[in-house]
Amino acid sequence: MTADRPEYAFELALCAHLERTREWVLGRQLGASVADPGARVVDVCAVVPGPEFDRRAAITSETIPPRAVECVGPGRAVDPVSAFDCAPARARRLADRAVEVGFFEAERQGSRRHVRATTRYPDWIGGLVGIENKPDLGRPGDLQRQLRRDTSLGLFDAVVLATESYVTGAHLNRIPDDVGVWRFSEASETPRGDGEELRSSGNRPQAGDGEAVGGGLTVVREPTPLDPTEPGVEPLTEGSLRTDVAIVDSEAKARKRRAIAERAYGKGWRPHEYPGCASMCPTDDGRPYCTAFDRVVDPGHDCGASCPAFEAADPPAVDREALRDARTPWVADPDGVTRRQAGLDRFR
Repeated sequence: MTADRPEYAFELALCAHLERTREWVLGRQLGASVADPGARVVDVCAVVPGPEFDRRAAITSETIPPRAVECVGPGRAVDPVSAFDCAPARARRLADRAVEVGFFEAERQGSRRHVRATTRYPDWIGGLVGIENKPDLGRPGDLQRQLRRDTSLGLFDAVVLATESYVTGAHLNRIPDDVGVWRFSEASETPRGDGEELRSSGNRPQAGDGEAVGGGLTVVREPTPLDPTEPGVEPLTEGSLRTDVAIVDSEAKARKRRAIAERAYGKGWRPHEYPGCASMCPTDDGRPYCTAFDRVVDPGHDCGASCPAFEAADPPAVDREALRDARTPWVADPDGVTRRQAGLDRFR
């Protein structure tokens, strides 16, 4: 067993809580930079369903490649190599993936494969909430810089800091004013529940400062709404005397918001695999709980033959898709909108 990873367990407990109490679609660890890709990863992104969410859910349970949405519509079939502004091999891979998930259909025109979208891309994103998790405010790390970046860029409709610490006035003074603050107790999400659903119908917390919003979550400060339709300022490099920035226009922000939402829709928050260990006993909501250490663990870092409590066994049977389907607006096995299935091998 490696060193304790409290932020991972806290993050999954918060996701489980939000999944029970809000009609949101959640994704973990998603890139949230535009000018400097990879410079910022948001802990949790919540997608608030928009007016055409059901149409999006009917297409596929997976991520639709954002480039496919931008380059090809449901009208005339096009050659993907000419439609995508990238290397031909990448263009073909993007088209293949879009066909695979059911957003494109392929047809042959002469000796070349062409693709077209199976449907108009729906207006399904009602809002994005970016959540930064910092259970211990005594060890803030780069928290202030990260939150300043999020609020100045303005990709999200709201930005929230979630913590388990008691929040003082000094803490609030170091956090940008636009950032909301939640105090959340991981202990409120019991390791082994009875499966009872505690869903609410609201899309966002309805509480004032310091008011509890179900379970162990208390709103210390509501977030100030941001305006993603306006240009944003993305810090690039920060020095003692100057900070280099990039001005990100509204179109670039809209493309990135769509990419974040699509990734959150396809990825979710539960681990993709659970370790084959006799001590692995997942919670009712799908968190990887270890009976040997009596806590939720990170399978990618904590588990394996190097752990002193490891005892080989069959991996536990966790139906991640069924859990997510039952607890959120996400649909595990939609009918799809492809008018006909076209085998890719016929067009290579």
